[in-house]
Amino acid sequence: MTEAIPVPVQKLHGKVAIVTGAASGIGAVTARLIANHGALAVVIADVQDAKGREVVASIGSNRCTYVHCDVADEDQVKYLVDSTVKMYGRLDVMYSNAGIASPSRQTVLELDLSWFDKLMAVNVRGMAACVKHAARAMVEKGVKGSIVCTASIVAECGTEGVTDYTMSKIVMAVNARGMAACVKHAARAMVEKGVKGSIVCTASFVAECGTEGVTDYTMSKHAVLGLMRSASVQLVKHGVRVNCLSPGLVATPMFITGYNLGEEELSKTMAAVYTGSQYGPVKEKDLADAVVFLASEDSALITGQNLIVDGGFGAQAVSVLGQNGDSIGMK
Repeated sequence: MTEAIPVPVQKLHGKVAIVTGAASGIGAVTARLIANHGALAVVIADVQDAKGREVVASIGSNRCTYVHCDVADEDQVKYLVDSTVKMYGRLDVMYSNAGIASPSRQTVLELDLSWFDKLMAVNVRGMAACVKHAARAMVEKGVKGSIVCTASIVAECGTEGVTDYTMSKIVMAVNARGMAACVKHAARAMVEKGVKGSIVCTASFVAECGTEGVTDYTMSKHAVLGLMRSASVQLVKHGVRVNCLSPGLVATPMFITGYNLGEEELSKTMAAVYTGSQYGPVKEKDLADAVVFLASEDSALITGQNLIVDGGFGAQAVSVLGQNGDSIGMK
């Protein structure tokens, strides 16, 4: 069982939170930290059932449940939010983190639109669904909640590869469409219950810069930022906050397995990315801390923002991604 992360102050006492993509990596670490900050309940949503249940066991089934949810399917996102509100009475925090990476290193010249469709379904459409339904739940309940979306640093810059990942961040199916479904249904639950909640979406550092590859992934993460910014304007009158978190390069299980990196290759990659940085490499716990900040009252006046946690990578303007044709896309 994973040990609890000690916290000095419980910033989310009594809150009900959903974390998508929470069976491993950033999502799992964040779910545990939310629980340690005093949340009444944390709902783990993922398609990795065995790993998801392990996270529940590490937190405790008395205050944590697992729901199988493919965010590319809006009906599953709606069920996720509706079942959470039915079980716990409200929804305060939606962390829309589920997403997939592009397995290719394609530029726009070789863009595979079939894989682009998959990326968009998850990274863009899925996130839109999460924002939609989370917002509805918050507004209907009168909850002044918080919605946080995971984007990517590539959404703020260009890349020399992974064009589909950058375009969509199933780049659009999971990264955008799936996230949209999460936002939609979480927002509905919050609005219906009058909950002033928080919705957090995971973007990526690629949402803020250019890359030499992962074009589809980069597109998807830019779409996540557009979703977040529109939703934040529309939900501010209901007291629901919507923000994005854009991680830099993080050695998550998805990143390591997606690019089939051995220990030595991983070490070289991280060293190259964070060359000259006094702060990197970024760890999953760093991102979990950022999500708790965006979900708590510490950020009560913050909405419509993309918080970049990249250990100074973007500030260095080092074109590491895509060197020698080995572009890397990530969330």
